[in-house]
Amino acid sequence: MFGKISSRLLGISLLVVIAGCNKTDTGGAIDAGGSAAAPTPAVIQGACPQVYLLDGTANYRTYAKGAKDDPTKIVYQASLADTTRQCVQNESQLVMTVVVQGRVVAGPAGGAGNVNLPIRVAATDGKNTLYSELTQHPVEVPAGVGAAQFIFTKANITLPGGAGDFAKVYVGFDEGPAAGKKK
Repeated sequence: MFGKISSRLLGISLLVVIAGCNKTDTGGAIDAGGSAAAPTPAVIQGACPQVYLLDGTANYRTYAKGAKDDPTKIVYQASLADTTRQCVQNESQLVMTVVVQGRVVAGPAGGAGNVNLPIRVAATDGKNTLYSELTQHPVEVPAGVGAAQFIFTKANITLPGGAGDFAKVYVGFDEGPAAGKKK
């Protein structure tokens, strides 16, 4: 008798877990029932492209005017560390939000103040650039501390619907031209 009950409880528990894995994102909206609105797109992490930090672009330094590669003339240096992402799929596209954690430190020639960090988010399918956008991300380095951590968030990165399985997303510092969004 106990074997049949525990088997049923196990079966029900598994169904509840599976149902939880298929939950759609409601964007914080509460459905009071009887809503005729279109269904909310599902949050899909399984086909959400990986985010990569490249060694050559995960660190950034600025120098005092006229100085280059002189460690005593560094105004500030910044680095990117951890990443995460979220994807929402609709009929024709995959929309990503990318979040990156970083840190900025004032150098010997720098100090407290506001710093604009040139951060580029780019997506590629190996051959083609699917998305590329440069953002000047402001960070304030507080007086007396000389360093600050920051969170960079780039929302509404739009990729073609089937791109999730093939695309790679890269985040890094970029002093290049602010090429527009590609779709």
